[in-house]
This record gives sequence, structure tokens and C-alpha cells, in this order.
Amino acid sequence: MQHAGGAPLPPPHAPGQPPHDWARAVEPEGTAPLRPGAPPAHPPAPGAAPPYQPGPPPGSGAAGLPAPHHPAAAQPPGQGWHGPAPQHASARPPSRDTTGHVALPPGGPVPMPQAPEGTGATTLAVLLIGPAGAGKTTVARYWAQHRRVPTAHISLDDVREWVCSGFADPQSGWNDHSEAQYRLARRTCGFAARNFLANGISCILDDAVFPDRPVVGLGGWKRHVGPGLLPVVLLPGLEVVLERNAERSGNRRLSDEEVAGIHGRMAGWYGSGLPIIDNSQYDVPTTARLLDDVLARTIASPPSW
Repeated sequence: MQHAGGAPLPPPHAPGQPPHDWARAVEPEGTAPLRPGAPPAHPPAPGAAPPYQPGPPPGSGAAGLPAPHHPAAAQPPGQGWHGPAPQHASARPPSRDTTGHVALPPGGPVPMPQAPEGTGATTLAVLLIGPAGAGKTTVARYWAQHRRVPTAHISLDDVREWVCSGFADPQSGWNDHSEAQYRLARRTCGFAARNFLANGISCILDDAVFPDRPVVGLGGWKRHVGPGLLPVVLLPGLEVVLERNAERSGNRRLSDEEVAGIHGRMAGWYGSGLPIIDNSQYDVPTTARLLDDVLARTIASPPSW
């Protein structure tokens, strides 16, 4: 910020000190400001003639004492500079004892810690499949949160609900409108998963993929994420699914008839070659450990799907 005339604002003065004399801040070239009453910076040696000092202004300084001497500040070479450039000391690297200087150890970057059993530090793209009430979203989030490497969780239902006005509610049934929004959400999830994977971040996605609709289901996920996608089916018993669905609220809760119909269609994954986990008797941490073991075996022997 500047004055209207173009001069910069004076700096604020500290408490207990007199205000800064801004008018004295600009001195003629080659001179330095004088501090009346200050002792000489370099008193002359005994018996030597004192160097020439400019006389103090009338009424300043003690009688008979030379005015203090302050050598003029060196001016950088520029316009009107006719003398040789001032000599500067060569820059030296800071010593080890210099405050703030830390000597880096030789060698490459620090390696990642040793990974535990299971998938370890492998970068993965996982698709967790299951009916409504299977616990796939909860298990996927828990698995992503407890890995040793960066892992993202992407839920298709969450992405579908990004649409606020005009949302195709699944309670209204499956129609052209809901299928269009489903395809759009799946493409969005696939785009996000590819970006995470390109930056070294694993991701796990969850969706209720039906085995009897390969174009809309598993084949579509493979096209949008990539051939390295690892699908795993989470399929507890019908009683467990109905009980978990009853604990839901809002548009995530379906009727018992719809849940039973979806669960029956999911049974088509048996015999497909995909790994299936029946988590009817397992809590979330145990199911996540089983998922990690299944993925480790899948990496060693990828399924043909």
C-alpha cells in the first residue's frame, strides 16, 4: 500500500520507541544518518591524527568532541557507476553446526515398511459386489481405511445420490431413467478409479452387480476401470440381508420383496468362478480380513471372467 504521492508507508514503530522519522530516512547519496550523542564507532589510535570528520550541526554534540563517524553504505553498481565493482566474499555452504542445516543421508529414498500378509502394498482396483443389506459399503470402507498403503473407497450409491433434483429413486423401480443415471454414475466411478490408480492409490468400489445382466453389470465395470479390476462377491444369507435392510432409512431401504428378489438374482454368481464370501456370521473386521486373503489368492491366480 502506498500514499497517493507514490511514497511507501513508513514502518510502524515498536512500543517504547519514538516514532520513526520518515523524513530522515532518505539521505543524500554517499552520506549516512547521524545519531547525536552516540559514541564514536572507531576511536582514533593514541598519537594518530584523527581522520577528517564533518562538523556537527550547530547545537548538537558535546563541545570539543569529534562527531561520530559512520561509514557510508556501499551503493550497488548501476547508472553512473564508474569505479570497480565491490568485491564480495564467495558463498560457502553452511556448516553442519549452522542452525537449520540438516545433512541428508546418502542413498535413495526411504523404502516403504514391510507389508503384512495379504495384499500388502500392492496397488489394487477391487469391485465388491453384493445385494442390498450385504454390508458391502461398510466392509469396503473398513478395508480401505485399514490398509498400509493409500486406498480410496468409491460407492456407486453415493455417486448416484449426487443427483439431487430429478434423482431416479431405486424404490420407484428400474426404468430407462434409473438405468441412465446408473450408467452415468458408473462411468463417473470408473473415471475416479483410473485417476486414483494412475497416481498410485488403490481403490475399492461397491455395487449391486447382477450376473444376468453382463453388459450393464460386470462387463461395464471392466470397460470403465480396466482389465485389472478384481471382483469379489459378498453374499450373506437372506435372513441376514433382510435384518440389515430393516435397519436402513430413506431411499436406501427397500421392501422385503425387493430385497428377496435381488438376493435371489445374486445367487447366480455361484458357479461363475468369482470368489464369494458368506459373511453371515462375521463382523466387519473379520470380513475385511477375509476379503484381503481372498484378494491375495486372486492376485496369485486371477479368475477368468
